[in-house]
Amino acid sequence: MAMNTHPPETDLVLPQPADGEQWDPHTIHTHYFGFSIPEAQIGAFLYVRYQPFFPLSQGGVCVFQGTDNVEIQDMAFVDYEMTMPWPEVDTSTNTITTANGLRIEFLELGRVARITYASGDGACEIDVTQTAVTPLLARGHVMPGEEQHHDPAKDTGGSEQFMHCVGTLKLRGEEYAIDCHAPRDRSWRQVRVEKHGAVPVPPVGWSPMYFGEDLIFNQISFEPLDTDPAWKGLFEVGDRPSHHYAWVVVDGETREIVRVRRNVLEYHPDIYLPMRQEVEAEDDTGRIYRFTGEAVAAASLPAWPNTSFHDSVYRWEDEQGRVAHATYQELWFDTYQQAMKHRARATAGA
Repeated sequence: MAMNTHPPETDLVLPQPADGEQWDPHTIHTHYFGFSIPEAQIGAFLYVRYQPFFPLSQGGVCVFQGTDNVEIQDMAFVDYEMTMPWPEVDTSTNTITTANGLRIEFLELGRVARITYASGDGACEIDVTQTAVTPLLARGHVMPGEEQHHDPAKDTGGSEQFMHCVGTLKLRGEEYAIDCHAPRDRSWRQVRVEKHGAVPVPPVGWSPMYFGEDLIFNQISFEPLDTDPAWKGLFEVGDRPSHHYAWVVVDGETREIVRVRRNVLEYHPDIYLPMRQEVEAEDDTGRIYRFTGEAVAAASLPAWPNTSFHDSVYRWEDEQGRVAHATYQELWFDTYQQAMKHRARATAGA
């Protein structure tokens, strides 16, 4: 089954309420870009979250190295502001610039973007150009249940695309070459409710992978009950599928994923992020895919502070032994965090 795509112009869809028009205060638009330098155990999270009701924004640059980043300030570099003015948007040059200097320039809408940033103290400079290797695939909401809060009269949307990233990172006196494949994604006019208890779901994990033009995989899911997940007993998920969005590109053909089974083998002892896991998936032709992965970098992130949100760089292997490095992100709410904390305390005291 062919997946839907969005036109290139959606890269700059950033509507704001008209005079007298009432929008939900939780309405957001986003732009996410990232990259990894796996040989140095480095990952980067580059993000803008627009809040058009106010209108304000948040976002910036997070660069993390290694797996011992427990607190946000443990990361190698952070410049993430929670409250900024609406970014400068120049439609004549297709650029978006935040108040803290993160600049997104679409050299070709829907296909090529250059992301630049330089901190005032010289500690971090980024210049990376990302070129699409997949179509601009359409996606809906990110969190299960989120769609219940959307206004059906409003034009909401989202997109995902794998990119080939080439550039440089200067980090605290060291210069690193960037040459990787990484996903980008964005949302527009989605209602992402932050009210306490509004989204009672298990931890949700995003695992994009690029092995080559013949195999590109992506899924968002929670761990199914038959894997004896750490969330067992905390949430009722019924008989719904464990994934709510997934696709694979095989030899240039985009296919829908109809089943995902993600089995976590090891959790981080301090931040509880999965550090080793297996993924099995089936596409709409019946083909089965199996991947094993391990985190080489991991961090807690400041984005979405009403949740526990984490990014990582994962080393994935397919059944042929081919290796891919990419972000693995996971998000959960307080019910799970509290349960994991109490279990860790009980284990430490045993």
